[in-house]
Amino acid sequence: MAAQPAIKLENLTKAYENHLAVQDLNICVQPGEIFGFLGANGAGKTTTMKMMVGLLPPTSGRVIIQGHDVWQNPEPAKRTIGYVPDTPILHELLTAREFLWFMADLYGLSRSEGRARAEELLELMDLTPHGDRLIRDFSLGMKRKMAIATALLHRPQVLLLDEVTNGLDARAAREVKDLIKAWAREGVAVVLTTHILSIAEELSDRIGLIHRGRLIAEGTAAELAEQAGIPGANLEESFLALTGDPLPAEVTEGELQ
Repeated sequence: MAAQPAIKLENLTKAYENHLAVQDLNICVQPGEIFGFLGANGAGKTTTMKMMVGLLPPTSGRVIIQGHDVWQNPEPAKRTIGYVPDTPILHELLTAREFLWFMADLYGLSRSEGRARAEELLELMDLTPHGDRLIRDFSLGMKRKMAIATALLHRPQVLLLDEVTNGLDARAAREVKDLIKAWAREGVAVVLTTHILSIAEELSDRIGLIHRGRLIAEGTAAELAEQAGIPGANLEESFLALTGDPLPAEVTEGELQ
């Protein structure tokens, strides 16, 4: 019997009055798999992520996380999700420790467990020396690290990462990429969006390419090259051939290595 996917999108659609942002999206992601979700600006990536975490209601279709429908049975579904949005949302008048304690309470962790977990994550994100500083004084990269730490507090089995390396310097980006690989080895299902195609190519077990709200190609980087009709091409070449769109500006500025 095939394993139940950690994430299943069934005919997921989001329509606005004069615009179909996402149309009939069908994706499955298995436990321990890293799924790169790529597309040009405005293709529907962030809209899809917001529907997956319960922030934006779909017009039709379903989001199933660990066997639970996010919109019909949200509580057990959301307990398994860790989400890092493209723009970190933090209480900036709290210190890093206070914010993690606060979020641990919201996740239902005991006081002792929450405080211990906060210290683990401050250490993991190299933020221990800054634990008693107000978040408003953090750099963008440090805020990004705080968002990642917050998403990991409850040890989720599904991680949704929207442009997770934005704002990170080369060393921090390398550390986060290594962490993503480690989480997947532990059985966590990961969906990541990124404008840096080399990161997607390095990390992803499979890649889905969304174009104007539709999933137009899916597979490994090599399979996407085959679908594009250019066997052996790199992901950048496949992206251009399959979408006909220019690459996002961030890609042409060089890889964070």
